[in-house]
This record gives sequence, structure tokens and C-alpha cells, in this order.
Amino acid sequence: MNKRIRIDRRHVVTMFVMHMSLAIAALVVHHDTNAAPKSAAAELPLTHVADIPLPGRATRLDYESFDPDRHLLFIAHLGDSEVIVYDTQASRVVGRIGNVSEVHGVLVVPGLSRVYASATGTNEVVAIDENTLKITARMPGGVYPDGMAYAPETRKLYVSDETGGTVTVIDTQSNRRTGTIEVGGTIGNTQYDAASRHIFVNAQSRRKLVEIDPANDAIVAQIDLPGAKGNHGLYVVPQYHLAFIACEDNAKLLEVNLLKRQVVQSFDVGDAPDVLAFDSGSNTLYVAGEAGIVSMFEIGTSSVSKRGEGSVGPNAHVVAVDPSTHRAYFPLKNVDGRPVLRVMAPR
Repeated sequence: MNKRIRIDRRHVVTMFVMHMSLAIAALVVHHDTNAAPKSAAAELPLTHVADIPLPGRATRLDYESFDPDRHLLFIAHLGDSEVIVYDTQASRVVGRIGNVSEVHGVLVVPGLSRVYASATGTNEVVAIDENTLKITARMPGGVYPDGMAYAPETRKLYVSDETGGTVTVIDTQSNRRTGTIEVGGTIGNTQYDAASRHIFVNAQSRRKLVEIDPANDAIVAQIDLPGAKGNHGLYVVPQYHLAFIACEDNAKLLEVNLLKRQVVQSFDVGDAPDVLAFDSGSNTLYVAGEAGIVSMFEIGTSSVSKRGEGSVGPNAHVVAVDPSTHRAYFPLKNVDGRPVLRVMAPR
């Protein structure tokens, strides 16, 4: 009788420990490198570091923006209409900024201690104080505000109005819209070039890259993009005078020489490429696509070459990079029923 009782107690304790272990495992960050897709490990020079659980529902996540001084990553949770704030040093979520309707674009401006987010659901651009993580201003953003770029010399914010065919100009000192630049057609992403001090905008349906001078908001050039179909994603590498354009409709990456104002090379990438990010510490360009395929390119002084390509996860269409640690951050909307931030590092 006593022996039977001891066995039953052991069984109960064992079952309790097993259940507690499973519960804890569901909450903690997973550091198992085998958790990354096998194709990524085989075809990309990356190691899976962790999957960080993100708050909210398993709905679409969009742009990210990283503040290297504060080590804060701002993530647009489009489906939940909020901006998630993640501390890359502490490896945890430290804030959630709600009431940003259908947030698409997000851009941190460290010099202003401010974050801007495009609230497409209300056709606004929202200003967020980086110290308090509180919304401080709202301003008109056009018909469908999306990507954003900041010109520090003039302290102006340029917002892509995707379906409105324009670029909205905002004075960041007053947080007021001061102008609208007619571009025409569907507008893709917008980027600032520190070398020329100009703004570049994807005129997506017109297959052009439009150059704007922030001094007077005048269009100074329109670069033809042969081979482009759906030129939406954009990243400028100023030290090499290059722009890289992701074409979502034909899975191409175009390399544009900004001095010659012409396409100099084209690469195949994964389906529906979207967001681009650049690791300035290793001269590595990341191209993330809707199909979950990520392509990596090495950018040199005289050449650009592909380093690898593989699957990172479902809907891995957004990427941000910390150039000090070289870690890449991929927000995924649904991994086992919940959103996660997949962290990967070079190997």
C-alpha cells in the first residue's frame, strides 16, 4: 500500500514537471539553431539565433526601423494597428503604441528623438516621441501613405502616397504638411541619399526612379528602369552611389548607378521582393520577399555579387539589420499561431 502511494506520487510529480516545462517553453525565447528553416541554414550564410514572441494577433506585420543609438527596433504591426518597440540589447518588447490605423511605414529619426508612422487606415502620418513612446502629432499623409524618408538638411519628411500618385512633404519642425509633389501613377518606396542629399522615389507603374531636390522640392531627374515590373522596394547605398530596386511583379533586383543615372545590373531574387536592408558593417544587402525567400548580396567598390538565397520563414517580407552586431530581424506574422520576431546572424 505504501509502495503504491509512493509510485503514484512520483507519477504526479513527473506529470506536473512535464506540464510546467511545456508551459515555460511556450513563453521563453528559443535559441535552438535547428528551429530555423533547413533551406535557410543550407543556402543562406545565416544562423538562427532566436524567435522572440511578439504581442498581438497573428496578423500582417510591415516595415521596421532601427535606432542604433537607443538599440530600439520599431515594427509596424499593420493588422493590429500598432507599432511594437523591441529592445535589441535586452531582447524583449518594451512598448506598444496603439491607435495607428493600418500602420504601414515606420521611420525613426534619432536626431529628433522621434518616430514617424504612416497610418494608412486614416490617411495620416503620426509623430511619436521616442522618449515617452506617446503620439504627439497627426498630419495628412495623402490617399495611401506608405514609405517615408527624412532629409536632415531641410528637416523634411517625404511620404510615398502609393495610390495617390504623389509624395507628401512634411515639415518636421512644425509637424505640418507643407507640400505635395506630383509624380504620377502608383508610388513605391522613398529613400534619402546622403551623398547627393536628394530624395529618390519609385514611380512604380511608370517604371522610373524619380529624384527630388529637398531644397525646393523640385523633380530634377527621372531615371528609366528597363526590366522593372512593380519597382516598389528601394534602398540607397550612398558611399557607392548606388540604388537597389526590388521589383515585386517579376522578382528582380535592379542595381542603379546614381552618378550615371542608369541601370547597370539585374539579379533574380525570390518571389514578390519587398523590403531591403543594408548592413554597413559587412557591406551586405538583404532583400526580403513575400514568399519568405531572402536574398543576400555583397556590395563592393566595383562589383555586386549574390552571397546566398533561401527561405527564412512564412511571409518574411520585412528585414532590418543592426550593423554593430550584424544581426538581421525578420518579423513573421504567424509561427505556430502567433507573431514572432525571427533573429538571425551571419555564420
